[in-house]
Amino acid sequence: MSYFNPNGTFNSLLKEGFKHYKGVHEATLRNIEAIQDLQGMTRTSYGPNGMNKYIINMHDKLYLTKDASVMTEQLDINHPAANIFVRASKAQDEECGDATNFVITFGGELLSLAEDMIQGGIHLSDIIVGYEEAFKKSLELFNEIPVKDFKDIKNEQEVTKVIESVIKTKVVQEQEKVLAPLVAKACISCVPEDKKKFNIDNVRIAQILGGSLLDSSLVKGLIEVRNVEGSITKVEKCKVAVYNCELQTSGPETSDEVVFKNADDLLNYTKGEEDHMEKIIKEIADSGIKCVVVGGAVSNMAIHFLDKYEIMVFRVMSKFELRRVAKAVGATLLVRLGAPTEEEVGYASSISVIEISSTKCISIQNDKENNKYATIVLRGTTQGMLGNLERIVQDGVNLYRCMCKSTIFAPGAGAIEMFFANKIKDYAKTIKTLDQYGIEKFGEAFEVVPRT
Repeated sequence: MSYFNPNGTFNSLLKEGFKHYKGVHEATLRNIEAIQDLQGMTRTSYGPNGMNKYIINMHDKLYLTKDASVMTEQLDINHPAANIFVRASKAQDEECGDATNFVITFGGELLSLAEDMIQGGIHLSDIIVGYEEAFKKSLELFNEIPVKDFKDIKNEQEVTKVIESVIKTKVVQEQEKVLAPLVAKACISCVPEDKKKFNIDNVRIAQILGGSLLDSSLVKGLIEVRNVEGSITKVEKCKVAVYNCELQTSGPETSDEVVFKNADDLLNYTKGEEDHMEKIIKEIADSGIKCVVVGGAVSNMAIHFLDKYEIMVFRVMSKFELRRVAKAVGATLLVRLGAPTEEEVGYASSISVIEISSTKCISIQNDKENNKYATIVLRGTTQGMLGNLERIVQDGVNLYRCMCKSTIFAPGAGAIEMFFANKIKDYAKTIKTLDQYGIEKFGEAFEVVPRT
């Protein structure tokens, strides 16, 4: 090393921008520093006074959000230690659908306090043992928490009150007064008899530009923001077929030349194609189908014959949305044209075209227990605003899913964190070994929530 640079270090051998650390503590401190940067970004969005963040991802898509899961998802974080926190945040989002910021904020605070102890000369193993002891004590303290039990999850006022407290931190100008009742009504209308089987996918969100949030509404059933292809706009108590393919006759695979010798040849040229298409539509009509949903193009000829046999038809271009429509009516996705079998047919109590703010929408309603859908129609002036409101509504729906699992709630606004902080710090005073420093700092880490 001294051969290259008598006064330098190993860093002098590396390219510009590279760094070299030695010792376990040095590497640990660098990892903590990376996580503190991540925590510093998300923590300022925590709580009712948290700030919104503008994020522009690699595709130049703009996000305005307070949601830590959106921030970590859209930022391409490569640091291995910070990535552990990103994965923890995603795990929390999948489990509860919310509280992702708490995971990063609390975890970052734990590591910041660990950094103080490392610099104070406490060994890493003593810190880890102390943190693990404090964690076990935290689980025991859950039995001492003052709680409130919401026994009736179908009580609209009680559910609204709980959902309001969760989405209040993410909205501006008291928008929760409008959103919370909508979310509560939508969730209650979709909850099955066995509440643990509540599916968040049954509460859908439709974004329609124009108007203000006050114009938002709840529609029972599934809403598709599009118009029908033909002239039939309403069917009731109907059988439904869902095709995951195009509804048109396929053209020739080779380039052919056709010579017409007279007018009759020209008139009869497309006759065979028309007869084939009419045969397909007639088969569908004979099986009792009154509505056809297509996941691809629909030819004008097909629309003509569908109108002739009084069958409603509309397209759904997203394969995920097509599956959702199939699930809502209880149909099987078909990849072949022709009449479906009895098992493949779906049912809807009503399918009709409605108009919301001059936008044509298709309302699919089903009165069957397992196919109850509700759609919250969000109104706003910009696509970015509607995207943010959709994420807020999803947090409220996820909370209701958690209510279906457990109706026991603890006090919020930092109260429960202070309870843990005081109890764990008192517990630390009873420990005589070096672990007590780790236990005390674990309790102190809870104070980051009320402080923020």
